[in-house]
Amino acid sequence: MKSSLQTINKITKILSIPYSGFLSVIFGMMILSFPVGLYVTFNSEIGKDINYQYPINGLDLFIGGISYKIPISFEIGDAFIIAWSIFIILFSISYLGPEDSFLKTLSNMMSRGSNTIRNNGLTNMITWFSILIVSSVVIETIQQMFGIKIEAPLPDNDLIRFFQIGIAPLTEETGFRVLLIGVPLFLMYSHSASLKIFFKSLWRPSRYLTINNYRKPMMLIITIGLLFGVSHIISGTPWSPGKVTQATIAGIIIGWVYVRYGFAPAILVHWATNYFLSSYLFFISDLSQNPAINDSSNPFSDTLEMILIMTGSIAIAIKVLAYIESRNTSVKQIL
Repeated sequence: MKSSLQTINKITKILSIPYSGFLSVIFGMMILSFPVGLYVTFNSEIGKDINYQYPINGLDLFIGGISYKIPISFEIGDAFIIAWSIFIILFSISYLGPEDSFLKTLSNMMSRGSNTIRNNGLTNMITWFSILIVSSVVIETIQQMFGIKIEAPLPDNDLIRFFQIGIAPLTEETGFRVLLIGVPLFLMYSHSASLKIFFKSLWRPSRYLTINNYRKPMMLIITIGLLFGVSHIISGTPWSPGKVTQATIAGIIIGWVYVRYGFAPAILVHWATNYFLSSYLFFISDLSQNPAINDSSNPFSDTLEMILIMTGSIAIAIKVLAYIESRNTSVKQIL
């Protein structure tokens, strides 16, 4: 038993070295995506006959798969800057904690293994984002074998499309994760009616609520994840039916990240899936003067996808080894 645990620990430490390198690369690309997104919105030509001053009437907020339009008028540029600033703040918060900074966590990973990954919100975010990408690729590959395609809705304008994709993490996560997971968990596990505890638990449920067994929370996460998946084909601009499976898995992963690691990492997983990837896609589209839908396969996108797949594969291996180690440790304690 002791030899087995030592072997697992040794393998995990070996995997942590390239893994921390991949995390660093993805982190750098995420940092760069912030100015890239600004360029796409304010300086690119993807909007054709419209620009960042284009007026939008009403903001869609999704609650339980139902879209509610908030009657406000604004320009694309103004709303984008507000959402962009919120993402910057959440990214900075996740970089700094909750226990160690991103760089300190990477340093500890290389010297002590992957157990320290839980100490930082950003490392957890990138970890689960890469796992989400691997899951999405596997699902899409399997579905294509059966002739099931995943086709995105095609809005009339790429600038509007990028804007909608960019703000979706805020409007969707508030309605799905915070209201449909955070609030029920507070009602189920809070032993206090304190308003302060209520808002703290919405920020990070696992830290401020006494959850000893995750069976019930997981059932809730899966249910809301399924609802999240279905909403993608019944919304105002629906995807093809093949999106249900992929979006459901994404919803479950984001829900788990929300419960375990908090609001900021969960929002950022969705942000990475939408804004991070799309900012580069539309940037390349502007440079090549081709529609973004035709630029989804290019050397840069292919390289980025490969990096994310390798990162996600290592992350899954580390998670599996950690689970085996915890099971063996439990058996050892019983014996």
